[in-house]
Amino acid sequence: MKTRPSAIARPEPGGAGPRAPRATRTTVVVAGVGVGGAVLALLVVLYGAGLASRGTGELRIPAAGTTSLLRAVVFTALALHLGELAGAALARTGPLPRSLALPAALAGAAASAGQIVVLAVVSDLDIPATYGTREGGLLLVMANGFLLAAGCVGLGRPRWALLPLAGVILAEALRAHPEPYTPEWGTALTVVHLTAASLWAGGLCHVLRTMWLRRAAPADARAVLARYARGAVWLLVVLAATGTLSTLRRLPADVIVTSAYGRVLIAKLVLVAAASALALAARRRLLRSRDAHLAARVELAVLAAVVLISAVLTVVPDPHWLSTR
Repeated sequence: MKTRPSAIARPEPGGAGPRAPRATRTTVVVAGVGVGGAVLALLVVLYGAGLASRGTGELRIPAAGTTSLLRAVVFTALALHLGELAGAALARTGPLPRSLALPAALAGAAASAGQIVVLAVVSDLDIPATYGTREGGLLLVMANGFLLAAGCVGLGRPRWALLPLAGVILAEALRAHPEPYTPEWGTALTVVHLTAASLWAGGLCHVLRTMWLRRAAPADARAVLARYARGAVWLLVVLAATGTLSTLRRLPADVIVTSAYGRVLIAKLVLVAAASALALAARRRLLRSRDAHLAARVELAVLAAVVLISAVLTVVPDPHWLSTR
């Protein structure tokens, strides 16, 4: 019986053997960068508050790393859920990516409940007593809000989730501004800022996933990104305005670089500026009928870093006491 020649490539004499396909090498590089970025992000969230507080004389925040991580999950859950609702409207007709609303809502509920447990541990209280505290009660509202949003998705009424998600945002805004000086203004600014930030980051994530699904129809995919870009410009304006006002009322000028809050805020502003530049670059390429997909993907990566830094910013101490010492 004759045997067929083997289909397996053999190295030529003196050669180095068959080379890995370029696509495989690219996949390995991308995967390596992704894993490295994820590890770096985790380290920033866990140790960012402690590093920013070095040399400031501020008190150490108990369980700062764990709390930052849980709040990062909450912010991510809000962004994914609200962004999906907005992105589905932008996508109009056509195929949509698999929904992330339900896992996002459940993750947000778990992260909010986790913060209650952390608060109980650091405060040496039992869980029922923790519910009686201001922060514990607001975290309970957030956990229940996420659960209600998950229930809306499970019932096939995803738009109904807007109401409980609005309650989550309001509770987070109230929790983030317990200070006695003009808390109502701080709460209002945070509600608007957090909503706009969630729509910016989460909407872009959903749009890019939709573009990938519709990559066989480039014109349709580009139209989805163009519709998002038009709205993102106004989100950027709102974020800039509310962020500036929040900074002016929360950060005294004499502790900008000597407080943990000021240092983390500077890092956040640098990242937001980078994301804004990428957003404008993508919009410019769209107006010139050029491909803006790469700029949008890099913008999303930067926005993910902004979400993590924002979580750290909610944990570091209020800088006012440092300014008035």
